[in-house]
Amino acid sequence: MPLHEGPLSNGERRMSVNPFYGPANPLAGLAEAPPTHRLPDLPMPPEIAHQVVRDELMLDGNARLNLATFVTTWMEPEAGLLMAECRDKNMIDKDEYPRTAELERRCVAMLADLWHVPDPATAVGCSTTGSSEACMLAGMALKRRWAKRNADRYPGARPNLVMGINVQVCWEKFCAYWEVEPRLVPMEGERFHLDPRAAAELCDENTIGVVGILGSTFDGSYEPIADLCAALDALEERTGLDIPVHVDGASGAMVAPFLDEDLVWDFRLPRVASINTSGHKYGLVYPGVGWALWRDADALPEELVFRVNYLGGDMPTFALNFSRPGAQVVAQYYTFLRLGREGYRAVQQAARDVAMGMAARIEALGDFRLLTRGDELPVFAFTTAPDVTAYNVFDVSRRLRESGWQVPAYTFPANREDLSVLRVVCRSGFSADLAELLMEDLERLLPELRRQPGPLTRDKEAATGFHH
Repeated sequence: MPLHEGPLSNGERRMSVNPFYGPANPLAGLAEAPPTHRLPDLPMPPEIAHQVVRDELMLDGNARLNLATFVTTWMEPEAGLLMAECRDKNMIDKDEYPRTAELERRCVAMLADLWHVPDPATAVGCSTTGSSEACMLAGMALKRRWAKRNADRYPGARPNLVMGINVQVCWEKFCAYWEVEPRLVPMEGERFHLDPRAAAELCDENTIGVVGILGSTFDGSYEPIADLCAALDALEERTGLDIPVHVDGASGAMVAPFLDEDLVWDFRLPRVASINTSGHKYGLVYPGVGWALWRDADALPEELVFRVNYLGGDMPTFALNFSRPGAQVVAQYYTFLRLGREGYRAVQQAARDVAMGMAARIEALGDFRLLTRGDELPVFAFTTAPDVTAYNVFDVSRRLRESGWQVPAYTFPANREDLSVLRVVCRSGFSADLAELLMEDLERLLPELRRQPGPLTRDKEAATGFHH
């Protein structure tokens, strides 16, 4: 949850309400305009409150045209109806809502099967509010396992976590919140994610685990999970250090099982202790729902699981929060039931086809150089060609926003801070027709951009945000 500051000044601004929003008497209930930063003194009719809020939200961007986000922006109406029917159900209250709890259990079982848990009967998993919470839980389990194995040295020794510098910000938060040293493998040359050998070299007796990303948010590429596990196998042979791997599959864990079946990245690798994914990304569910699974009970220390019974029944829970809606879990089960393996394969293949088709057309324009082509995640990143000096990627992002398209531009981290790129995320709901409209707008803008005397966007930080 982002932190927000209060009003910028002491002056109180009031909303302007159109009198015609009211009932037959336009002035009824409008004796006082509502304040913006404190509770109004009196209630107002529901239709007026609804219209006031709705008017302000018109200034938000169109979610379907947001090519920055990985989050699902379209679902079938039937899924929306189910979510509306379940919005009052508290996911934590499994005794009061046993069928919702059963659907959660089935989803965990389906993911355990999808990700090749050796013995599905021993798999342990839970739903979360998203991949960020799932990553926090997985990191906590890694740290607790390491602390138990090193009880004679901890808390004196400082634990560390090895990962690529391209990790999602939730891992930086985990390290800050749980006092773990982050050890980051930098980018080098045309390698934009973790290098297995470099990761193994950063490991020592205080390493709680290594994070591998199946689908980097920077460029959509898969990290080589099998090679990472092999490098850690070799490290164990040399040193005796047994370092577990967590796979952050926020996006790729719901793409690779359907489109890259021969890619070995999951629990088929004995070193993989846990996996997370976002149900609200390529799991095709509205935000927010995520999933965390562990290979077996040994991978999730029992002391991290709380058992409560004051809501009725015995409920084992592993979560950072308590109450949360059950609607997203129901929607996840609906989507699993609705699509099945072949349905997911068709949806994800369509997204990959759109991404690869757009990437090829953008490359053919001659103004851009592709970093990735959308052939792993349905995501691709590109930058301006070396001979393009009249504009930069931030100019392109700014001009596309004039037509409603949100295409993020951002600079890569160390050691490639010299590289700024645009990234396009293709999701279910971003059709070939919408892709054609985006290409038409881009092609229309290029002549104007080419005539610029130079890049107009100087402040890269203010140009556009990097949205995970």
